[in-house]
Amino acid sequence: MSTPPSSSTGPLVWFITGTSQGFGRELVRAALERGDSVVATSRHPDKVAAAFPQASDRLLAVSMDLRDQAQISAAVDSTIARFGRIDVLVNNAGYGLLGAVEEATDTEVAQVFETNVFGLLRVTRSVLPHMRKQKSGHIVNLSSIGGLIGIPGFGIYNATKFAVEGLSEALFHEVSPLGLRVTLVEPGPFRTDFLGGSLAVAGQVFADYESTSGQTRKAATTRNGAQPGDPVRAADAIVTVVTSENPPLHLPLGADAYQRAGKKLDAMRGDMEKWRELILATDFPAQS
Repeated sequence: MSTPPSSSTGPLVWFITGTSQGFGRELVRAALERGDSVVATSRHPDKVAAAFPQASDRLLAVSMDLRDQAQISAAVDSTIARFGRIDVLVNNAGYGLLGAVEEATDTEVAQVFETNVFGLLRVTRSVLPHMRKQKSGHIVNLSSIGGLIGIPGFGIYNATKFAVEGLSEALFHEVSPLGLRVTLVEPGPFRTDFLGGSLAVAGQVFADYESTSGQTRKAATTRNGAQPGDPVRAADAIVTVVTSENPPLHLPLGADAYQRAGKKLDAMRGDMEKWRELILATDFPAQS
């Protein structure tokens, strides 16, 4: 069994979900290049293993369905058996749903929540006992700028990422005293497969939403492959944060995310100040 790394810059054991493409694949690359060991879960583990033959002794590619607790538990057990510990959990697996809130069916909504929220919860709960025993570990949850800002046409996807934001912030406060860390990664548009194979589209289309979510539907096809964000640089940035002395809870990535997050903060502050008197007037009167 391996021993804990002597510092945040020592060799780490990563457990990363959704590694066949995009951020997940680049995180596998970045961690292996650093000399770390990686357990890469995917629906296509052979594809992941074939991409990194030079590091086969430090890479364990496993098939794992986020809907199946037995598979998740088996993958975590395999990690402990092979490498002795889990230092970094990256909950990256997920997909988008494009369509107005009213256009999405119950089935479509349930499926995306099953992966993006409940799958993430299952993996996190399965890894946490090992991290608590170690009294160390870093959980990195891939959110989105859409986890901070509602975007017409992505309301259901936004809801899943807002859920990830809330549970991650609470988790941060719960596990920090135990020596564990939590970081929310909130990327803007990056040149991954998100607008391609990782994006489902609501089957219903209502004409009344043509000027809002309808425009987002159209833009999704034209913007795919032209996003400004570089997944390679994003993965390297995440590794930098994980190995830093004081990692942030929130990490927007890309100029678009940085600007949108700033505008959201400014807008919230503006609303709070504009309605300050009404907001404060809802408390019981102070006792004299």
